[in-house]
Amino acid sequence: MGKIILKKGREESVKRFHPWIFSGGILKNEGKINEGDLVEVLSFGGETLGWGHFQIGSIAVRMLSFGEEVPGRDFWKKRLTAAYKLRESTGLIREDNNAFRLIHGEGDSLPGLIIDIYDDTAVIQAHSAGMFLSRNEISQALTEVYGDKIKAVYDKSAATAPFKAGLELNDTYLYGSQSTHGSVLENGKIFLIDWETGQKTGFFLDQRDNRALVGSYSAGRRVLNLFCYTGGFSIYALASGAASVDSVDSSRKAVDMLERNIEANREAGIIPAGTKHESYCEDAIEFMRNSGDNKYDLIIVDPPAFAKHRGALPNALRAYQKLNAAAISRVAPGGIIFTYSCSQVVDKISFAEAVFSAAASTGRNVRILHRLTQPADHPVNIYHPEGEYLKGLVIYVE
Repeated sequence: MGKIILKKGREESVKRFHPWIFSGGILKNEGKINEGDLVEVLSFGGETLGWGHFQIGSIAVRMLSFGEEVPGRDFWKKRLTAAYKLRESTGLIREDNNAFRLIHGEGDSLPGLIIDIYDDTAVIQAHSAGMFLSRNEISQALTEVYGDKIKAVYDKSAATAPFKAGLELNDTYLYGSQSTHGSVLENGKIFLIDWETGQKTGFFLDQRDNRALVGSYSAGRRVLNLFCYTGGFSIYALASGAASVDSVDSSRKAVDMLERNIEANREAGIIPAGTKHESYCEDAIEFMRNSGDNKYDLIIVDPPAFAKHRGALPNALRAYQKLNAAAISRVAPGGIIFTYSCSQVVDKISFAEAVFSAAASTGRNVRILHRLTQPADHPVNIYHPEGEYLKGLVIYVE
């Protein structure tokens, strides 16, 4: 097993349990080390600091354990069991809610790994070479922890495993098999999930609590859901008695799934009969630009990540400012706006400042009602604050 020796003084962050070791902090490698290998990490003085997955890139090692103990045979099973118990303790796993995130990377001490549960299907995404190479062991551990509750394990890592070796990767079932689509319950609402070809693992589970909050504000309001994807916010608004809902997304496939979700919830009586809904397959920013003033009482602004690296941050902040200015200027007096950023490199202070600048440019009186973040099944490791990626504001516009 290869070894990574750190430069003098670079062990302090590891001793504070930060899970990333950057390439600039490494003095030398010992032994043959391939991308994705488990390596021992030592201080400049030779002290074993822990064990992690090696990768070519800025983040050279993602730590799996700290101290002398080597991750052994039962490692995956122990971590998956601990993660399941955490979700169970929050009351998240129940009859009317069978979709949740089981593993959230660093937040569950498994950096580079995402596992989402959709009823009896687990969807794995590896964001590191080490996790990709461990996917069969992870699948086996999942079936041991869950037993017959899991009928299929789908690996969707082809687009996320950052190999430098140019390997051809294919998404595939590691265990069992199933059709592309499944249905789940989220707080009693029905959602069809396409984990094979949908975005991310098929659904944005991180907005569950925020969708419920939208529902609590929707009764009697005219709602606009921008960047709606498959309609999560729209369905909560309709089920809660919104006067009308318009849903906008540039993806025809997403809009088609949205309409199927609305139909499923209407048939089940979750959405009242006769509730007005219109879907638009259009660019959300263009739609907002062309919409009239005072047409909507509640607007949801939930765009994709505008910044995936620090170099894109200035442009991203300008985009958030422009988009929120358009929403603030057009929402009806006494209106509510739910606005979000899912870009990890955009911190909550910078995002709030972008919304502040947007509000100032419109000259309207705006107040913050809520500051929002990700739910309990997307935990943030206290030693890794970078894991707090989702931030949002609920604002009231006079």
